Amino acid sequence: MLSALMIGAVSFQSRAESATHTVVIEAMQFTPQSLEMRQGDTIVWVNKDAFPHNVTAMDGSFRSGDIDADGSWKFEVERKGEFPYRCTLHSTMKGNLIVK
Repeated sequence: MLSALMIGAVSFQSRAESATHTVVIEAMQFTPQSLEMRQGDTIVWVNKDAFPHNVTAMDGSFRSGDIDADGSWKFEVERKGEFPYRCTLHSTMKGNLIVK
């Protein structure tokens, strides 16, 4: 029974250490434009513009599909690295994730 409690404690601790980050999509830009996070963290993009956007990694590692006005999309970062991304509907909109 003690080992079961210890395993549960380790699991709980790992989840408690991960964080959720928010990127706001508004005025045709991602804010913040660059975000540093840790492997296992979650990022949520929230679209506050009146029209759809998407979040597409330049290397193809993630793609949100269209995020409608007042919609959101979340993604758990599974690997370390630098991930530039863009909105394929609006070529001037670019962002960058740095995962440590």
